[in-house]
Amino acid sequence: MKKGILIITGCLLFHSFVIAQNFTKAKDSDPKATAVLDKLKKQFTSYKSLETIFSLEIDAPGQDKIVQKGKLIQKGEAYRLETPDQNIISDGKSVWIHLKEDQEVQITDAEESKEEGFITPQSIYTLYETGDFVYNFQNEQRENGRMVQHIEFKPLAKDSEFFKIRLTIDKQKNSPLRMKIFSKDGSRYTLNINKTTPNKTAKESLFVFNAKNHPGVNVEDLRL
Repeated sequence: MKKGILIITGCLLFHSFVIAQNFTKAKDSDPKATAVLDKLKKQFTSYKSLETIFSLEIDAPGQDKIVQKGKLIQKGEAYRLETPDQNIISDGKSVWIHLKEDQEVQITDAEESKEEGFITPQSIYTLYETGDFVYNFQNEQRENGRMVQHIEFKPLAKDSEFFKIRLTIDKQKNSPLRMKIFSKDGSRYTLNINKTTPNKTAKESLFVFNAKNHPGVNVEDLRL
């Protein structure tokens, strides 16, 4: 479950798609997809803050499907990801991972976490700019009465744990609806974005873990 949450944070796709298997470099990516993603990023960066209600579906081979609900609050580089099992909090400089059942908190540097492959929630809007993927525009179709656009990402690194990511965007609202990650071990992680509320007041204290509010918690500071 922890692995699933860390992969999705961030981050963040359906029938009749064309896999970008003939493309081998980031610069080969589809200009039409770039235009859609640029528009999505422009809207996201115009918000002072963004609250997202989501559900995460985890399908692993030989196991029952797991569905976990959560809430994500973002403000600039800071974010707070809340789920029943754990909270991941960052003020943009440090990251606190609070494992509730274990009564444990791990603290790392935000930059160090990025270098180790930790995908932040903002990545859903900037994934295409990293140079780590080739991506293309799949198609545009009507789904549940609304027009949606599908974009597929393929990692360029051969040792990546997943082989593709599919992103579904609500065209009219210019907002992501789903992000689905296909792992090489057969697991599937689907992040469904159920509701977004832009520019909601978010106090700075939301983005720092306060051990005083959690008596008995063990804090392990891994920052350099």
